[in-house]
Parts: sequence; structure tokens; C-alpha cells
Amino acid sequence: MLIGIDASRAVLHQRTGTEAYSYFLIRSLITRTQNSGHQLRLYFNQAPPGGLFQELPHVDFCVIPFARLWTHVRLARELQQRSPDVFFTPAHVIPFIYQGPSVATVHDLGYHYFPAAHTKSQVAYLRFSTRANGRLAREIIADSAVTKADLIRYYGTIDKNISVIYPGLDPDLQRVEDRQLIASTCEKYGIELPYLLHIGTLQPRKNLNRLVRAFAQSGLPHQLVLGGKPGWQTKPLLSEISSLEPSTRGRVHLAGYIAEEDKAALLSGAEALVYPSLYEGFGFPLLEAQVCGTPVMAANSSSLPEISAGSALFVDPLDVDEISRAMRLIVEDSFLRQELVEKGYENARRFDWQKTAEKVLNVLERVALPIS
Repeated sequence: MLIGIDASRAVLHQRTGTEAYSYFLIRSLITRTQNSGHQLRLYFNQAPPGGLFQELPHVDFCVIPFARLWTHVRLARELQQRSPDVFFTPAHVIPFIYQGPSVATVHDLGYHYFPAAHTKSQVAYLRFSTRANGRLAREIIADSAVTKADLIRYYGTIDKNISVIYPGLDPDLQRVEDRQLIASTCEKYGIELPYLLHIGTLQPRKNLNRLVRAFAQSGLPHQLVLGGKPGWQTKPLLSEISSLEPSTRGRVHLAGYIAEEDKAALLSGAEALVYPSLYEGFGFPLLEAQVCGTPVMAANSSSLPEISAGSALFVDPLDVDEISRAMRLIVEDSFLRQELVEKGYENARRFDWQKTAEKVLNVLERVALPIS
């Protein structure tokens, strides 16, 4: 069987959730299909960096650069001219004119809950492309049961056509015990010990305005570190920080994008990950913190209770007082911290890219079969 995969999102250097999903899943599918009789054809819109993926006999790199509308023009033409047995897009959309057997991944439908976090044109495209994926794909892979429920609710996607398959975690991510490495990494980002950490794009649905207010209210002597690239509508967050008392304002630190190679050290050095997001289709930072032995405070909303399975300290993300109390509790209660660390390690073991790849491959094999 020839499996075509859109690998265009995997080449980005600064990976957020969907790019990381694409990279790690493709890497695991390459390993999983070795000696299986299957062939993989990876489609790129630019030449991939050397060593990005293993160049094995069963893997074909198809580099087809194109300035604009790569998916719906250049990739579409390639798929029409040399059709695979099944086409899979792990982090994007199916070309609108493609009619062959296909599988798409839908990570979340956050734009339905927070349309103001995007431009009007982005919301229109996301609605259109998600509906198109549901119409074109024979099966949809959803990251969580929450995303599956949203697909059924908003687009009427048929239940049996959606498979919930949890992503895995970076197998190289693990707790850092080297205090010198943690200190040097903190220095690189201007972080001072002790600190509470949030990782994620700075945007309204991350609920950072309330997090900042809760931190100010908590009276904790820590630094609150917000790691992530600025997203849509960051000005209200900056205004919120500016309105704080000078002594508190100086302890709210915007660290910028956290490089993958630095993530383990910063998570390991944090007193806790604070993650009161209003909506997550999955929520990688929660699990990444648990792999690094860091206790997690998280919102009791969207997919976060599902993926944490009781291993985090939950809060109502709309209640600033509750978030503030939880921040103090997770810092000051040593017994709670230890319990969260132990439960976190156990929970994180459920998420493995090889298991994910096996389940995804089962879906691809099923979809490639002729419709009887």
C-alpha cells in the first residue's frame, strides 16, 4: 500500500502543537511501516532539513515547491497525477478537488468557542476547511473525545467516521536533574527562580489575563513566566500586565518562544505548570510538564480533565479567586505536590507515539480498502 502524507507542517523550526504532532507522528509512522510492505510518500512544500526524517527504502520524499495555494493547487495536481492508495493529512486540510481515499486529523474547534481570537477571514477559512475535511475524508482522526463531540455538534460528522486517537509525547523529553543546566537555561530566557510556568501561544483562549490577575492576588514571591509566541489580540494581556503594581509587574515575565531543546529544563525547574486555558483540543504542555515531574494546575474545561485523568489540580478557569488559591496551594502543600507528581508520571505513560502510529496505520489500512 502506498500512503501519501502531507508533511508540509513538519518542516517548521518553531513547532507549536500541530507542527509537533505532524513531525512526531510521521517519524513514528516511518518506523512502524519499516518491513511492513507499505510505502510512504511524504509531500513537502519546501526541501526538508537534512536528517529531519530517516531516508529509508520505503520512504519517498516528494518536494513540490509552490508560492501560493500549495495545498489546493500544487499538491492537488500531484495527487491527481500520481495517486496514492490513501492520502493522510496530520495537520492540515485535504485538497478540495481530491476525491481519492483520504484521512484527515482535526485537532480542535476552538474557533467556534473563541472566534475573536482569529481574524474574520481565518474563522471563515477554518469553518470551510473543517467542513470540507468532513465531506472529503472517509475517516477523521480526532485528538480527543471533546474534539469528536464538537465535530458531531457543529458539522454533523457521522460518529462512526471519527476515530479518537491520542497523540504521543516526545520520547526524548524527560526530567532534568542537572541544576546547573536548569540555571543556565533560565538565564538564557531571563527567568529567575522560583517561578511558575505557562507554555503556549499568547492568545485570549489561554486565559492569561485571569492568570495574571490571580498571580497578583496570590501574593506569591515567585516569577510568573509566560513562555510562547505572541498570537492574535495580545494587547489586552500587555495592558493587564501594565496595570499591575510595579512590584508585581516586574515578576510577570514574557519569555518568548521556548525552543524544544530548552523545554525539559524549564519545565523541570518550575514550581508548577499553571494552565487555566478556556479551551484545548488536547493540551500538550500539561503532559510535557508531567513527564518532567512538574505538578500541574489546569482548567476543569474542554479536553484537559480527559487527558489528565485526575492527575492535575483543577480550577474553574473563570474564577480568579479559585485560580489564585490553587496557585498558592500547589506551591505550599508539599503532600499535594508529591501526589500530583506521582500521578502525573503515571498518566503521561499513556501517551506514546508508537501506539499512536499503530492506531493511525490501522485507520489508513481500513480506508484504503475498496468500498464494498
